[in-house]
Amino acid sequence: MTLALLDLPNGPVELARATAADLDALVALIADDAIARSRGDSADAGLGAAYADAFAAIDRDRAQLLVVGRAGEQVVATMQLSFIPGLSRQGATRLQIEAVRVADSQRGSGLGSAMIRWALDEGRRRGAALAQLTSDSARPEAHTFYERLGFAATHVGFKQQL
Repeated sequence: MTLALLDLPNGPVELARATAADLDALVALIADDAIARSRGDSADAGLGAAYADAFAAIDRDRAQLLVVGRAGEQVVATMQLSFIPGLSRQGATRLQIEAVRVADSQRGSGLGSAMIRWALDEGRRRGAALAQLTSDSARPEAHTFYERLGFAATHVGFKQQL
């Protein structure tokens, strides 16, 4: 299902709801990164069942949208949008943007910026009052990218392995 057609200098990129047929390409995009690999993300076929289970859970949850970017038949980008209802901020819904990845062949083309702008528009369309994302502290260039798009580093994040 096409969500948007982004007209970019390198050619059009279709944003669509990801399907199970996209899974291997999405995992390859996510794992094509030293930080992601250090966390255990891998396109290793031995992890196929875990990724398939995760995809199925995301796909059946109406509060989740796993987006794929395609240039022709090639998968060149992905991101996951989560819509989180809450009581804080007067019952506001938050848009959480996760796992934003753009293929090396598309970096610098404006695709990442266009995807984030589309995600923010989609968040507004769905009634979100706030968009948030996290970025690994080892990615200063990503921080600059998000700041250029109007995001502000306002919180300190914490995590704990379970």
